[in-house]
Amino acid sequence: MTQSKQIESSIKQYVALLADLKVLAQPEAAAAIADAPIVFATCDSREVVPSTLFVCKGAAFKREYLLSAIEDGAVCYVSEVDYDAPIPCLLVTDIRKAMGAIADFAWGHPSGKIDICAFTGTKGKTTSVYYLKGILDAQARAADTHAAAMFSSIEMDDGLTHGESKLTTPEPFDLERHLANAVASGAQYVAMEASSQALKYGRTFGVEFAVGAFTNIGEDHISPIEHPTFEDYFASKLLLFKHCQTAVVNLDMDHADKVYASARSRCERVLTYSLEHEQADVFGGGMRRVDNGIVLTVRTPRFEREILIPTPVKFNVSNALGAIACAEALGIDEECIVHGLEDVMVPGRMNLYPTQSGRIVGVVDFAHNGMSLETLLRDLRGNYPDRELCVVFGATGGKGMDRRETMGVAAGKFADRIVITEDDPGPEDPEDICATIAHFIEEQGNHNWQIEVDRETAIRKAVFETERPAVVIVTGKGVETEMKRKNGAEPCETDGVMLRRALDEFEARAMSQSWQSTRS
Repeated sequence: MTQSKQIESSIKQYVALLADLKVLAQPEAAAAIADAPIVFATCDSREVVPSTLFVCKGAAFKREYLLSAIEDGAVCYVSEVDYDAPIPCLLVTDIRKAMGAIADFAWGHPSGKIDICAFTGTKGKTTSVYYLKGILDAQARAADTHAAAMFSSIEMDDGLTHGESKLTTPEPFDLERHLANAVASGAQYVAMEASSQALKYGRTFGVEFAVGAFTNIGEDHISPIEHPTFEDYFASKLLLFKHCQTAVVNLDMDHADKVYASARSRCERVLTYSLEHEQADVFGGGMRRVDNGIVLTVRTPRFEREILIPTPVKFNVSNALGAIACAEALGIDEECIVHGLEDVMVPGRMNLYPTQSGRIVGVVDFAHNGMSLETLLRDLRGNYPDRELCVVFGATGGKGMDRRETMGVAAGKFADRIVITEDDPGPEDPEDICATIAHFIEEQGNHNWQIEVDRETAIRKAVFETERPAVVIVTGKGVETEMKRKNGAEPCETDGVMLRRALDEFEARAMSQSWQSTRS
C-alpha cells in the first residue's frame, strides 16, 4: 500500500471554502485573486512543493518561514497577518478554524469515509482507546479487514505508518493525513483521543466522529498556558459533541447531568454507561476478581454476558465499559465485544511487575494528576489491604500547577511511604517542585516521605527500603523515554525498565541472603 495523497484543487476552491466558513477578512479581495492550481496544502515550510497553498499559523511564526515556502513553490498563503509577500494572500479572521477546514478539504474529507470514535475526559482516554481498539481488531479479524487505526498519547498507527505520538491529538494537517492513510489502508474504524486543547483550538475542525465518548471530568490542565479556569476546560471538552453523530456518556462521573444535557442537545443519539446506575444503556455489575483481571456481567441493548477485563483495578473497568458502549454504538458483533478485551495491554498504564517470590508487586502507571493518583491508590489499597503501599511520583514544571497539591494530598491520604522525584520539571527547579508536593503531603498528617530528585535512585529507594510485603507504584511517566528539563528534552529509560532492574536486584539479594543464612 502507498501513502495517500491530497486532492488537486485550485485557489478559487479554497476561497469558496473560506467564504462559506465566513472567516475571510477581505472577501472581495480574495475573490479577485487570479486562479491557479493547488496540488498541496501545509503549514510546514519544510513540506512545501511547487503549487502549494501555505498556511501561516502559530504565535512563533516568522516571515522568514513564508519566504522559504515561496522559494520552494508556494503560490498563495493563508494568514491573519498580511506579510507583504510576492504571492497572493487570503487574509482570515480565525487561522485555526481556517486551517482545520483547509486540511480537511486538502485530504479529501477522509472522516466521511471511515467510522471514527473519539474519547475525551480528564483520565482514561488512552486506556479507553486501547480497549476499543482490541474490540475493533477482533471485528476486523472476523471480517477479514484491516486492523483499526489508533491515535493516542502513546503511539499512532494509521494503517500505513506507525510510531510514537508527539501530541495526544495531532495538528490538523497531520490528523487529516493519518485519517486519509487509514482509509487507504482499508481500515474500517479509528479509535482516538480528543484532548481539551485539540477541541478548544480546532484541531479536529471538519472531522466527523461516528461516536464521541466523554469518560469523566476533574480538575486538571488549569494554568495560564492551558486552560485559565475549570469552566474553560470543561467547555472545551464538551465541544466534542459538536462533531458527533452518537454520544457516549459515563453516568458515574462528576457533572454527568451537564455532560448528558450537552450530548442530548447536539447529537442524534446518546448511549450511557455505568457501574452504579442500572438504568444506563450499558451497565456492568456483579464484579469479581480473578487471577488475570476482573470479570463482570455486562448488559447492553443487545445482550447480557460476562466479560473479562484484563486489569487489577476497578477504575479501568469503567474505561472498558465505555469502550463496550462505543462498540455497541458502532454495531460491533457481540462475540467481538465479549472477547476483544481479553488480551489488551496498555503500554505504561497499570503494567504489573511482580517479583518471583511475591514479596513486592511493582506497578507502572501514567497517573499524573490528583484525580488519577487518588483513584489508583484507593483501588490498590482495596486490592492489597495487608501490604505496604509505596508510591514514587513527581509533578511537571511550568504547567498544571495544581497537580502539586492534588497529587500530594492523594499520596498523603493513601500511601504508607512516598518518594518524591522529578517528572518533566521543565523550566523549574525539581527540588522546588518536590518541596511543594511534600508540603501538601505533610498537611495530610503523613510524615513518611522523602525527596530523591534522580528518578532511578528514587525507584531503587522505594524497592530496597520495603520492610514487609509491598506494592511499589511508579507513576507519571509510563513508557516515556524523555525527561523535559531546563535545556530541553533529555533521553531517559522508561519507568518499567528501571523498576524491573531494581526488583530483579532486590530478588537476587534476597535469595543470596536466604542461601547464606541456610548455610550458616
